[in-house]
Amino acid sequence: MRKTSTIETEKGEEFKRILSLWDLIWFGLAFIGPTAPYAMFGIATVKSEGHLPLVYLMAMVAMSFTAVSYGQMARAFPEAGSTYTYSSKALSPVIGFFAGWGMILDYILIPLLSVIFVSLTLNKILPQLPYFVWVLSSAAAITGINLRGIRVTSRANYVLNAIMGASLVWFILMAIRALLAGTGAGALLSFKPFYNPPTFDFNEVMGATSIAVLSYIGFDGVTTLSEDAKDPKRDIWRATVLVCFMAGGLFVLQSYLAQMVWPDYTTFEPVETAFMDIGRLVGGQSLFYFISFVLVVGGFASAITGQASASRLLAGMGRDRLLPYRIFGHIHPKLGTPVHSILLMGVLQLAGAVVLQFAEVAELVNFGAFIGFMLVNVSVISHYFFKLGNRGGTHIALHLLLPLSGFSVCLFIWIHLSAFTLKVGAAWMILGFLYLVYLTRGFTRRFADLKL
Repeated sequence: MRKTSTIETEKGEEFKRILSLWDLIWFGLAFIGPTAPYAMFGIATVKSEGHLPLVYLMAMVAMSFTAVSYGQMARAFPEAGSTYTYSSKALSPVIGFFAGWGMILDYILIPLLSVIFVSLTLNKILPQLPYFVWVLSSAAAITGINLRGIRVTSRANYVLNAIMGASLVWFILMAIRALLAGTGAGALLSFKPFYNPPTFDFNEVMGATSIAVLSYIGFDGVTTLSEDAKDPKRDIWRATVLVCFMAGGLFVLQSYLAQMVWPDYTTFEPVETAFMDIGRLVGGQSLFYFISFVLVVGGFASAITGQASASRLLAGMGRDRLLPYRIFGHIHPKLGTPVHSILLMGVLQLAGAVVLQFAEVAELVNFGAFIGFMLVNVSVISHYFFKLGNRGGTHIALHLLLPLSGFSVCLFIWIHLSAFTLKVGAAWMILGFLYLVYLTRGFTRRFADLKL
């Protein structure tokens, strides 16, 4: 039996340190979704004019810079607050507040988006039950799993990842068999999905890369589990980086095979279901329906992990009195979970899924995420390069050049978000500023004196 260690918070409340390296990796993969290309394959392939494997490869390299930065900060500050904690301690409490405030928007919207997607899909499969029933049952199931504790959440992630993994193995084997039989390109190896001169357009590839980068959002969720991990200083940074590269490898492989099976991206009809149609081509109706089922499974996995990450971010801010401690900072003594934060997230998902549209939520997910990503990259430079003075040898690359590259990539993507997203996101940040003014009584009180 595995030993369980703990970390204590105020009044003896504690998280339970039970997660191994592989538990963390499976959590991160479930958050990202190893089958992410299923949903966006058609749109991104058309956008890149048949170069999606190249796009995913470039996106993986781009996001790996930020993944390394998260890993570095997790080693320095192995606490549950993740982006908020890193920015607070490496930069300033005020900047940390805004980093956390931005990530709250992201972490609320990711599970909310998944609940909407799952409910819409199930409503199409079984239209006899109204949409609200699916929303209620999905939100209740997701919240119930997280309330049971991180061990139950971890076990659910193993099951959900196994289902998604099974569909990937099935698709890969069927795609290889179809290619060997002469389907599509009729060959296993080709450089065309990475570079096809007649259709290659650098601007289109870069535009598609900005979209594909969004498939990697979620690797940072691993760092919110620093106080649930057995050995956070060793395992959190490893899991964060490994999740980014493992997901990227899976994305490149499945998009490569799909494009080889169906090279003419101009014939997708409709473009939104392109991957499912490719699955039917190589594996018949059974694989087509299984891929459809996996889209629901992926939505559940993302919602469960997103809610777990959000509740721990809120717990970190509550513990520092930036949010009411009795609500957000409370950790259940037996379950080791921030129950009030989880319940609040469940209520928000239920209400949001009823009143908001999928497209509206999807546009807003990335605003807070990339603010957090940029500030974590800056935090690495501030903490390691300037405060600790780590400037010799590999430190120049690890603590200056890589985070600078990560910051630049994230800034480029962030400023190219839609006008709607930037306006709503700005309104959210203004609301946060007004809340901070209230907390500090017009910045006349120190953060250390806050007693919410």
